Amino acid sequence: MSDPHRHHRHPHHGEHAPGRRSPAGPWHRPAHRLIPHSHESADKLDPALESSARGLRALWVSLAVLGATAAAQAVVVVASGSVALLGDTVHNAADALTAVPLGVAFVLGRRAATRRFTYGYGRAEDLAGIVIVLTIAASAVLTGWTAVDRLLDPSPVSHVPAVAVAAVVGFAGNEWVARYRIRVGREIGSAALVADGLHARTDGCTSLAVLLGAGGAALGWRLADPVVGLVITAAVVLVLRDAAREVFRRLMDAVDPALVDRAERVLGEVAGVRGVGELRLRWIGHRLRAEVALVVDGEVTVRQAHRIAVEAEHALLHAVPRLTAALVHADPEPVPGETDPHLALAHHATT
Repeated sequence: MSDPHRHHRHPHHGEHAPGRRSPAGPWHRPAHRLIPHSHESADKLDPALESSARGLRALWVSLAVLGATAAAQAVVVVASGSVALLGDTVHNAADALTAVPLGVAFVLGRRAATRRFTYGYGRAEDLAGIVIVLTIAASAVLTGWTAVDRLLDPSPVSHVPAVAVAAVVGFAGNEWVARYRIRVGREIGSAALVADGLHARTDGCTSLAVLLGAGGAALGWRLADPVVGLVITAAVVLVLRDAAREVFRRLMDAVDPALVDRAERVLGEVAGVRGVGELRLRWIGHRLRAEVALVVDGEVTVRQAHRIAVEAEHALLHAVPRLTAALVHADPEPVPGETDPHLALAHHATT
């Protein structure tokens, strides 16, 4: 006997897990008391939509901060002719503009599933992650090319104190944005937003390098500016590697093995579960989905098997952060001499 059970959206996945703070903030508890406790998505604000709103807010705030930073630096670039500061300004402007594809992805991710896109539009975030990685790569190419060109044709840097101040401003703006994006991205499970935060952190490091270049120029070393440009290029390449790896893992449905271990442990503690067969987790945008095959007593009724499946799903939704949907299938515990009930599907198995 088997009983598939599907729960599309759960209003409080992970919010009641021990030691976790509700992402809804201080208003969550009074709202939780006023609104009936229910497992129907229509009864409460879907936390997946709430996390998308947090992601959008993080993007627009960081866009404003980085836009102001890049504008201030651009003024100094025109006055000084610093190649290193030009590279830093380009990074800041590009990093600010990456908010656009991510913002589109978050908006798309809030759309309901359709008969064509039956899993919804959460994967748009992964596509945005690819755009961000390509943007980082383009920044590295531009910075490296400009630095090499200035090495071959050195020119003096003017207004060195202004360049130094612009470098400090660039570092402060980028580091603030990096911390903000990475924190929110990890809290809502968005690999693309984390990658964007890493990009901002790279730009912060390049700003410090610009400061070193300004110091070298002040001491009369004409090659300090292009050399710093090459250092900036190397830093961008390193962060490019990390961001590309994170986005690649998300595209390949990689999850933290600790989440799988937690899910197996929680399922094994549900009353009526004799064993955990197949367990799969995957990210769709910044939301997790699960597919589970449980082993139950073969003598229980369909209603009893369904109850066990519901309890197992409920336990999963509470224990696994950002899990918003689970498909639970109940298999009868095998008995000696009994034919495998899945034998008819054996010839469909892939090799």
